[in-house]
Amino acid sequence: MITKRTIKLVNSLADARDRRETGLFVAEGTKCVLDVLPHFTCRYLFAEESWLDANAAAIPAAAEVVPATRGELRMMTRLMATPPVIALFGLPPAADVDSARPDRSLVVALDRVQDPGNLGTIIRTCDWMGVETIVASHDCVDAFSPKVVQSTMGAIARVRVIYTDLPAFVASLPEATEVYGTFLDGDNIYSTALASAGLLVMGNEGSGISPQVAEAVTRRLFIPPFPAGRPTSESLNVATATAICLSEFRSRQLRES
Repeated sequence: MITKRTIKLVNSLADARDRRETGLFVAEGTKCVLDVLPHFTCRYLFAEESWLDANAAAIPAAAEVVPATRGELRMMTRLMATPPVIALFGLPPAADVDSARPDRSLVVALDRVQDPGNLGTIIRTCDWMGVETIVASHDCVDAFSPKVVQSTMGAIARVRVIYTDLPAFVASLPEATEVYGTFLDGDNIYSTALASAGLLVMGNEGSGISPQVAEAVTRRLFIPPFPAGRPTSESLNVATATAICLSEFRSRQLRES
């Protein structure tokens, strides 16, 4: 049965402090919920009867299933269109930052990225490009906020985001680790040597990479506008820039393999 307390709980999970206190995060909509179900512990699942009938095989036995009307779901959702299902999942245990190994694979680092849509798109892009780990500064937006989870379109289940003291993490990397970063005064990414492993740092939407992290960058990259010298926007959106960079890294791997 949907109660006022239930509605209040679901709505409270928009706040990071409440997510930490309850140990829960929310996923909304059929695709997002079904993608997340196999990877996180589902505690509560609120859905219309027709949805429950159509997806019965995918619902884990441990989940507390609560039939809900469209009106009840509307009071719990943050989406413009009311979804047929909303689920609450247990937050995963925090991963050890030492398990992020940019000396063995390509890892993305995010320095103070604030916009939930940007983070969600970056997670989704990493999933597509085979990047399994993102290391984020403590002042990045929370990966399990409802807007981020929704915009990942299920990729949050396959890409882990580890929050840490980013300057300290970068400084602790082995000396041979390549640390890439995007700068307006960097070298043209299309003509710069790129390794198959390393740390790719992407910075804040307005101010870019912080000076503390920038000090540890070994390869400064620039995505040039086309054609050269043409008047254009001041800079690229961080999610778009991340996608371009990862595409270039992967295309080099394909050409060199």
